[in-house]
Amino acid sequence: MLLRRLGFVMPLLLPLVLLLGWRLGGAWNFLTVGYAFLFAPLADGLAGVDTDTVAPPRSAGRGWAAFFDALLYAWLPIEFGVLAFALGVVGSASPLARAGLMVSTGLVTGGVGIVVAHELGHRQGRLPRVVAALLLYMVGYYHFYIEHNQGHHSRVATEEDPATARAGESFWRFLPRTVAQGLASAWHIERRRLSAAGRPVLTWRNRMLWAGAVPVAVVVLLYAALGAPAAALYLVQAIVAVSLLEAVNYIEHYGLTRRRLADGRYEKVGMQHSWNASQRYSNWLTFNLQRHSHHHVQVTRRYQELEHAAGAPQLPTGYSAMMILALVPPLWRRVMDPRLDAWRREHAAGA
Repeated sequence: MLLRRLGFVMPLLLPLVLLLGWRLGGAWNFLTVGYAFLFAPLADGLAGVDTDTVAPPRSAGRGWAAFFDALLYAWLPIEFGVLAFALGVVGSASPLARAGLMVSTGLVTGGVGIVVAHELGHRQGRLPRVVAALLLYMVGYYHFYIEHNQGHHSRVATEEDPATARAGESFWRFLPRTVAQGLASAWHIERRRLSAAGRPVLTWRNRMLWAGAVPVAVVVLLYAALGAPAAALYLVQAIVAVSLLEAVNYIEHYGLTRRRLADGRYEKVGMQHSWNASQRYSNWLTFNLQRHSHHHVQVTRRYQELEHAAGAPQLPTGYSAMMILALVPPLWRRVMDPRLDAWRREHAAGA
């Protein structure tokens, strides 16, 4: 039990790997890529599957609850420090080291930062939401907070959801579609919110205007203060981070659909509408994000309280390896389409 709980310090290794890569120099700046997509899948194979709940509600005590929360809030200064470090040194790096540093920074801000923002963005209170917003601004993707919470969770596993991948849709077709439709959806949600409050769209209260203006201002300021390499690092790390996020979205709901009922509404969201994975090491790295089936059923459950969903469709391995498969559409479909067909037969039988 102690190891299962302490395992959630594993995300802190990623910034250390980035710093080690910088210290070693040259191509070693891609070391985080090897850690995320070679070591992590191997660790999943060695550590196996963990189907137990890390800390069921009201069972862990205040000390452990504070520990689990502290890991999330500590990430904001850590990520800020990593980004500041990378921005400060990128100008002195060789072209190869510079490329590696940009990609590695994106793996830190996307592979962990957006995951933390997702977790805190679902919580009540000003502090968690401010931290979530700051983390999303670091990758220029604040609109995700709006669309995900107010769009995705109500429309998941339907054609109306930008973040649900269609059956047979490759990641490379999904990526531009989900980004464009997600932006449009977030704008519509924000416009509707302002209209309900009797406010115009063009107001400083429009969060979508801030979502667009802040990243532009950051790039301009970085270019003026630190030069083109720093501005390029911010842009590239943001692209890498967003691509990681959307790769995860692609994996989480690929091909899964909710039935439309006689009254025209969709059936209630259930465990069967998200792919579940309980590979121990990947769940440590993603704060149990892979227990996504339970997350969609009980959105307010904290990450350490999420349960393995035995009745949900199961991924064959953790997110790190699944992302590699997603990059190669024929391989992805060979692995996932038979599982999707089996889910369809089971879902139809339960209708």
